[in-house]
Amino acid sequence: MSKEARDLSGKTALVTGAAKRLGRSIASALADRGAGVIVHYNTSADEARELAARLENKAAAYTLQADLRDESQARNLLDRAVKLAGPIDVLVNNAAVYGTGRLLDLTAGDLAENVQVNAFAPLQIARCFADQGRAGAIVNLLDAAVLDCDRSHAAYNLSKQMLLSLTRMMAVEFAPAVRVNAVAPGLILPADGEDPSSLERLVHTNLLGRVGNVEDVTDAVMFLLESSFVTGQVIFVDGGRHLKGYMPR
Repeated sequence: MSKEARDLSGKTALVTGAAKRLGRSIASALADRGAGVIVHYNTSADEARELAARLENKAAAYTLQADLRDESQARNLLDRAVKLAGPIDVLVNNAAVYGTGRLLDLTAGDLAENVQVNAFAPLQIARCFADQGRAGAIVNLLDAAVLDCDRSHAAYNLSKQMLLSLTRMMAVEFAPAVRVNAVAPGLILPADGEDPSSLERLVHTNLLGRVGNVEDVTDAVMFLLESSFVTGQVIFVDGGRHLKGYMPR
């Protein structure tokens, strides 16, 4: 068995929004390393069950439904996970909504939904995770756009900036037992319903001049989970987009 597999063998992970896209890849990587995985989903029941059935060939796998737009469901998710699978060692806050719209059109409802799912729900789940009173690790999924003024997704951008601040605050509050880090993907996957070629038109915005893949993000998540002396860090998996102020013009 590889060192990577030994590192997470016997541990249990909760991955929110794990049925599809990045969450699915992260859940699969955790199972590859021997961790039991709780596949959280909201509406993607078929995809979640199919993934859990596949992961059971490698480790224990479960599905758990919750609508993170509902504060009570978000608050109770960790307790339900513990009842289902026992103590949780790893939490990956991946679930998100991707609200569109400019700041001039922003409504209180738009902002509230994005903040609840993308920032407050991760905090609610993380507090319950820390309250277990045991060592563990949390990774929050951000967005490389937290360093930009994303005018087309104002509510989403604001909520992810909040999660960036929460990552650092939680790292301080939950130490030394719980480590908290984040990964901020750049050009990896198009938004639901968008053509993949839409990303190719943006490769000039990063230093490496290409689109990344889900494995790039998953590798960063696994690194943070397996690095026991790292907390409060954000890894930008964005081809150097976060350095665009230094890019040649």
